[in-house]
Amino acid sequence: MAKKSVEPNIADLANGWLRSYGLDYKLEQESLNSEIDQALNDYYSKAGGVGGNRPDAKLLLQDKNLVNYPVLIEYKGYEDRLVKLEDGKVANKTKKNLPNYNVIKKYAVNGAVHYANALLQYTSYTDIIAIGMTGYKDITGKLQHEIGVYFVSKSNFGIGQKVDDYTDLSFLKKENFDSFIEKVKQLQLSPEEIEKLRESREQEIETSLTKLNNDIYQNERGLSESDCVYLVAASIMATLGVPGKVAALEKAELKSSSEAGNRDGDIILRKIKAFLNEKDLPKEKRELIVRTLQNTLTTDNINKVENGESQLKRVFTKIIDDLGIYYKIGLSTDFTGKLFNEMYRWLGFSQDKLNDVVLTPSYVASLLARLARVNMDSYVWDFATGSAGLLVAAMNEMLKDAKEKIKSPDELAFKSANIKANQLLGIEILSEIYMLAILNMILMGDGSSNIINADSLKEFDGNYGFGKTDTKFPANAFVLNPPYSAPGNGMVFVEKALSMMNSGYAAVIIQSSAGNGGNRQAVEYNKRILKHSTLLASIKMPGDLFIGYSTVQTNIYVFHVGEAHQKDDTVRFIDFSFDGYKRAKRNSAKNPGVNLKDIDHAKERYNELVDLVRFGAKKLNYYTEEEYYEGTIDPDNGADWNQAAPIDTKPTLDDFKKTVSDYFAWEVSDLLKNQETGDERLGK
Repeated sequence: MAKKSVEPNIADLANGWLRSYGLDYKLEQESLNSEIDQALNDYYSKAGGVGGNRPDAKLLLQDKNLVNYPVLIEYKGYEDRLVKLEDGKVANKTKKNLPNYNVIKKYAVNGAVHYANALLQYTSYTDIIAIGMTGYKDITGKLQHEIGVYFVSKSNFGIGQKVDDYTDLSFLKKENFDSFIEKVKQLQLSPEEIEKLRESREQEIETSLTKLNNDIYQNERGLSESDCVYLVAASIMATLGVPGKVAALEKAELKSSSEAGNRDGDIILRKIKAFLNEKDLPKEKRELIVRTLQNTLTTDNINKVENGESQLKRVFTKIIDDLGIYYKIGLSTDFTGKLFNEMYRWLGFSQDKLNDVVLTPSYVASLLARLARVNMDSYVWDFATGSAGLLVAAMNEMLKDAKEKIKSPDELAFKSANIKANQLLGIEILSEIYMLAILNMILMGDGSSNIINADSLKEFDGNYGFGKTDTKFPANAFVLNPPYSAPGNGMVFVEKALSMMNSGYAAVIIQSSAGNGGNRQAVEYNKRILKHSTLLASIKMPGDLFIGYSTVQTNIYVFHVGEAHQKDDTVRFIDFSFDGYKRAKRNSAKNPGVNLKDIDHAKERYNELVDLVRFGAKKLNYYTEEEYYEGTIDPDNGADWNQAAPIDTKPTLDDFKKTVSDYFAWEVSDLLKNQETGDERLGK
């Protein structure tokens, strides 16, 4: 006979505690506040539909610093229904990174964490307490209970971290709450956990972007690819908000009115202006962003009301519902780069143009930043910024280095702000891509100050952009994935950037023909580059690195800037064709893109590659001298950059012994075979 749920008893016990503590809690059907109520209604339910999210109890508590913390409580009534974990984490996602509705509905903590993520996506609250409680009656009929207390926040990507073990809810009492919050603030994720979560989030983002793009392209007529880019940028900016100054735009605020000045586009544009006014951006940049977005937001077609709703409101709602959870909870990945790749997957580019717009995978972007020896004091620029993925990777490396070296919280905060505002510079010529780069850096909070919409070859003079145009940017690190259809396969960008630097390092990923004489223009650029910079390393990358998007073979070239290359300078040639990853193009309409699997110590191999470039053969471990070769190039050649370890064709003594052994084995085998054949003939 199935056991009967004791959920009513558990709810009565817990709610009785809350009453005894004098706390103003609300039950399932009661309202806590309109913002939280609306978020729970808008978020997908525990069963996979929309709405119907009703925690069994909820509170809004304030600590000594006047910070409000929503507390969401879910009750269950069985012995084994407290929490479902996987690898120590709340298991609210399937292996395919989709919501695990069965688990969310079945377990108390999982349900509470689910509700907390609704608040992260749709409200201004960034730190939520999720509590699950369940129990059963033992053999004597006594009620037994257990409690799970988890912290759900932007800082932990919404996954939920266990705070501690508790036997009641008295930590919520006014006199105990500050101590509880201090314990919460001590929770930290390890670098390994953060990296694993980042990878998981990247897969989720790709799935959500694909869903969004399919929806828009299949169901929304009259929108160009540029319109889609601008609508995503506008929707996100309007819903980010600035705590205490600019409220995030809510879906309900778009009334689909035909009244001049109050159309949905007008409302979104006003919110964007308010948001940008609170950002520390130069006036010229704010005005440029507004002008660019205004052209899409205020058109008649997108604001036309049909069946009580404008197309703009419909698209805005899709964007917020599909993407909000990711940009609301904090990112360390190239978010808009993935958006960029997904949108441009639909366009009919020529092969050269497709090569030009493809996104650099995040792990390759990080590799370039590390090869360029980026640290907290670097000044990094990119002359073909695209969606700013390389600058995001560089910024992450800079902030990581700062956290490791600076122990004063105030000093660290100052340094982090300076890195974002003054130590990154990117140039992008295409206006729609430029808007993605701006959005990317705003989401990263905020490195957008020196993202410039210009032709880096013809218009850029080496100075800061916007407000500091008379001050040189002191670049000492250069990262680049150029358009390969540009002169010299893109080496023209490398020559200009390195010629404007006095010192430092550079790492560029580029079509391999740029270094082997396959492009005559590249040869001339290469020779000029070597007059002021030293080639440290040439790395042959996997042939399927851009599978699903492009088919070019690439190399990474690493330079020491400021010293002319001498003919006896050692160059490290590394065959990195096998990097430990297996890539496969996903052909599913619902889940296109690239499936990436670590099949042989990929992360360790990338670390080894960085060490090999810097320290040489003594760092060989996964690779051997068959893949690693130290040689020289002729500075006056320009076409000998793609060398490989020479193959020794001179036979060794072991080779001779093996050949002789193989020969005698064949002789014996042949002799025995002939004898057997002869015996058969004699017997007939």
